[in-house]
Amino acid sequence: MAAILLLVPRTVILGALLYFPLILNICVLSYAVRFEGSILTSPLMVLGSLFLICWNYDKIKYLLPFNHATIPDALPEQKKYSNKFPTKFFLGVVATVIVIVLFISFGFDVMPRNSLKDCSTQFVGTNRTKAGAEFCNCIHNQGQQLDTCLKAYKKAPDDTVRIK
Repeated sequence: MAAILLLVPRTVILGALLYFPLILNICVLSYAVRFEGSILTSPLMVLGSLFLICWNYDKIKYLLPFNHATIPDALPEQKKYSNKFPTKFFLGVVATVIVIVLFISFGFDVMPRNSLKDCSTQFVGTNRTKAGAEFCNCIHNQGQQLDTCLKAYKKAPDDTVRIK
């Protein structure tokens, strides 16, 4: 429903207001369980939805529980903006994408991945091969919680010989 409302120009505000909590929840879950399928796209969609809400703030501010001096009879006309390319906004978006990609790349020391094989390949060539195999087995075969498997992984000793 939110997607259909986002497609229609007259209902884009309602669509963005409905879509924001949904995509925020997906984003939080993606990071909580380290799901690779939406770990990059969900924060970008949260930012897109937030942008739509901020862009239309002048239309929705009367719904918020703030003190307003007077409520006009009709919604005010939206200001006319120039067609000049918004360089600051573009640089902000690029910076945000870079920060998200860096966080994904370096923010997690180990990820459960989508399959046992994919999980095991992240430990090839490291000194944590045995601990990694136990971590992947804990997640994919035993079905344990991520926190439990991460604690066991962090407590496990490093390999004495690097296995390739």
